[in-house]
Amino acid sequence: MAFSESRSDTVPVQLPNGSLVKVEVAQGGREDVGFDVKSFKGVTDAIEGVAEAITASLQKVSPSKAIVKFGLEIQIEQGSLIAAIVRGTGKTNLEVTLEWEQPKKSEQS
Repeated sequence: MAFSESRSDTVPVQLPNGSLVKVEVAQGGREDVGFDVKSFKGVTDAIEGVAEAITASLQKVSPSKAIVKFGLEIQIEQGSLIAAIVRGTGKTNLEVTLEWEQPKKSEQS
């Protein structure tokens, strides 16, 4: 297999609450995924980090409503799960929608 090829395997993953789930994990290169139980903490830490960074920016612009969408691909790197923000094409995908509402005329007085 060439290093640029990508494949996926299903591995057991332990969630922070102790539950076990099977997760499809993208694997590139020749690193063996293995079938030992992996921790999901690295993935949840990545989600929290992204959310905190986006929240800090949103607080500066104070929208009335914000919607943020991003896709995660879970990969194995050096034996641990990591979360990569990707789109099917391998490009980063982060969609942000912001809305501001005008105050009603009775509120402006």
